[in-house]
Amino acid sequence: MKANYKFANICGTVYRQGNVLFTSDGNSLLSPVGNRVSVFDLVNNKSSTCAFENRKNIAAIALSPDSNVLVSVDQDGRALLVNLRRGVVFHHFNFKKPVKDIKFSPDGKYIAVTHDSHVQVWKTPNHLVREFAPFILHRTYTGHHDEVLSIQWSPDSRYFLTTSRDMTARLFTLDPLDGFRPKTFAGHKDAVLSAYFSEDGTSIYTVSRDGAVFTWKEKESKVDPNNDDPMPSSSSENSLGNRIANTRWGVHKRNYFNQPNTKVVCTTFHPASNLLVVGFSTGIFGLWEMPVFSNIHTLSISQEKISSVAINPSGEWLAFGAKKLGQLLVWEWQSESYVLKQQGHYYDMNTLSYAPDGQTIATGGDDGKIKVWSTHSGFSFVTFAEHSAPISAVSFAKHGSVLFSASLDGTVRAYDLIRYRNFRTFTSPSPVQFSCLAVDPSGEVVAAGSTDSFEVFLWSVQTGKLLDVLVGHEGPVCSLAFSPSGVNQLVSGSWDKTVRIWSVFGRSRAVEPLSLTSDVLALAFRPDGNELAVSTLDGQITFFSIQESKQTNVIDCRTDISGGRKADDRVSAVNNSSGKAFNSLAYTADGGCLIAGGNSKYVVLYDVREGEGVMVKKFQISENLSLDGTEEFLDSRKVNDAGINTDLIDTRGDESDLEDRLDLSLPGASRGAGDMSIRRYRQEARTKCVRFSPTGRAWAAASTEGLLIYSLDDSVTFDPFDLSIDLTPQSVLEVLVAREYLKALVMAFRLNEKPLIQRVYETIPGGDIRLVVRQLPFIYVPLLLRFVGEHLESTPHIEFDLIWINTLLMSHGRVLKDKSGEYASVFRIVQKALSGSEQSISKLCDDNSSALTYYIDQSRRAHKADVEMLSV
Repeated sequence: MKANYKFANICGTVYRQGNVLFTSDGNSLLSPVGNRVSVFDLVNNKSSTCAFENRKNIAAIALSPDSNVLVSVDQDGRALLVNLRRGVVFHHFNFKKPVKDIKFSPDGKYIAVTHDSHVQVWKTPNHLVREFAPFILHRTYTGHHDEVLSIQWSPDSRYFLTTSRDMTARLFTLDPLDGFRPKTFAGHKDAVLSAYFSEDGTSIYTVSRDGAVFTWKEKESKVDPNNDDPMPSSSSENSLGNRIANTRWGVHKRNYFNQPNTKVVCTTFHPASNLLVVGFSTGIFGLWEMPVFSNIHTLSISQEKISSVAINPSGEWLAFGAKKLGQLLVWEWQSESYVLKQQGHYYDMNTLSYAPDGQTIATGGDDGKIKVWSTHSGFSFVTFAEHSAPISAVSFAKHGSVLFSASLDGTVRAYDLIRYRNFRTFTSPSPVQFSCLAVDPSGEVVAAGSTDSFEVFLWSVQTGKLLDVLVGHEGPVCSLAFSPSGVNQLVSGSWDKTVRIWSVFGRSRAVEPLSLTSDVLALAFRPDGNELAVSTLDGQITFFSIQESKQTNVIDCRTDISGGRKADDRVSAVNNSSGKAFNSLAYTADGGCLIAGGNSKYVVLYDVREGEGVMVKKFQISENLSLDGTEEFLDSRKVNDAGINTDLIDTRGDESDLEDRLDLSLPGASRGAGDMSIRRYRQEARTKCVRFSPTGRAWAAASTEGLLIYSLDDSVTFDPFDLSIDLTPQSVLEVLVAREYLKALVMAFRLNEKPLIQRVYETIPGGDIRLVVRQLPFIYVPLLLRFVGEHLESTPHIEFDLIWINTLLMSHGRVLKDKSGEYASVFRIVQKALSGSEQSISKLCDDNSSALTYYIDQSRRAHKADVEMLSV
């Protein structure tokens, strides 16, 4: 079992805060997701998340004009300089103050950064050279009396506009010019959010928070009517540069949006088409054409305020981010259609489940919604909102496209993933809250455990009728699992410190209780159904043999999961392991490893073969200091004179927006009768659910950051299987040239270099496949089958791969069937590839048949028309 899993993607979160950006080609969108950056490929419909992490949540990002270099700045002003194409961090830098806006100059040579009431311009570090101190300050610009909010460069990179809360905008030059003083654009009655140059540089537009747009142009100079000679233009040498510097700017026109009871939150401008895009605090956005200020259209796209807006270089697509709802939208304004519409769970994500083919993941959250995500694209393609309370568990049926969910609203629902509808709703005789769910391997019986009545309910999926109520637990039922081996056994775990094994369909109706030392939090069956793993509140994982009904092993995990000190903890992280325990367990497909996650920043992988229980690897789900519990040691500098951590002090009263300052908490809802202070509660880094992919190549965790997906690192290409001194890539190629295909294939697998295996594999003629497969030693058969399954997903040679798969299964099918549990992950990879090929081929055939039908109908109509003309 390999353990080199690396972070691959975040699916459950698409936008948190900060600004969204388009790449220079306009095909991809960059969105800050907590302390990471996600890249959404809008053309290929894929999303990926960069592996690097900032110290805290990202406040601003900037992309160089060639889309090679990305600068991401967190809330404290600490920045990362990143090669975006490779995802490699070049440099760390601290701007030492919170950054509101950061922009690359159009020529890519400078970076302008807001620095409280100042603006700093830095020279862009060379991303091809390693330097000790790469950031060199060019100049610091002063003049504003309050916090600077935005920066906008001129097209020639010689000037830039800044806007501030002091209700003014200013024009600065990059380098000093003789006789030039920074121009001030005053007259607004609220904070100026942004200022823009027109494409020809003759106009400047400023937008304020109260909905005013001022157009600034050159003041009319007083010309002597007796003098017919025009004044010589100073812009002949360098038209744009000198014109901007020498122009006497004045207000040409004042326009107002006139949106009642709303404020402007974010704006952007597209100089080529003179489009001004504005996002309002009510979730409305509008497009105005400048300078005539004609409204092209206004549309409501969210229930909450729009936090960020961006427009792609061609001016066709608009991107919007809504912080409160976690929405990310890309709108094509000409056709009035969505290119992308994604939203994560509004509150925490509670549970997840992999589909049997490993291609989709279902998640349930505190917002009562169920979302189904594609592991290939990273996008959610369906949302079910029938539940009216938080989702406690979701599970796929082993066969068929059916998804089950249990909720605290007292219902269990079944969803059809072909027609996307809720076709069954299961309820109990008296209202209870369901905390866990299990589906029979046949998919015909569903069971749910309650927290109120301590009972387990069983329903028939086909009829929807209640089959049985299992009584016996004396505490809330927290976990359920059917035996995967199909022996009609249901296992339930409860807070009454017992695990009960029910023979639900047998005549004896036998119940076998297993006692533990503490409250049960989670349980999981090994894929062969012979072993049961149980996690308890005292931080232990206990293993039971189902056949012998006895305990086989115990792992004390408290030291493994302990770590991370919260801001209000009184003891250090080393000594604070009392409340740490795993609340989710999952076996790998081969049953050799167990992954566990809980109320900690760690997810731990254990090797449980032959009763060992050895920790293989420990994964830290987040290094985001904006979350509670990620630091090992608290910073004593953040403790004030009263002994209170400043991170816990509520600073909402200092916010600039009225809606952010409002305290909406209910009267009497404070923590204690004598505690009149206000605390700010940060989200805690923890994992609520972990699951392994059926293919064994990835695992997912429902965490505070979203749906984290870790997959095997494919960058390690050299992993020799059976190496000898004579075995080299050159010798493999020599054998291949000699047409000794079997020997070349075995040698390639022994070297285990993927490009070499692929070359040998694709060189073997189709007529020799059967002979090679029949003589291939069985030890290489699973390796070859896995390779063919992965190759089928990315190759146009579908028939060639299908011949290999068919021949392998026909020649070695009996042995593979006997060891189906051991090679389950290989079979699932092949199944996933085959189903993907089937879908693509069937779609292509449908399209072709529709096109042919259309052509035949058109030819018949043309022929009929010709006949009618001849007859006339």
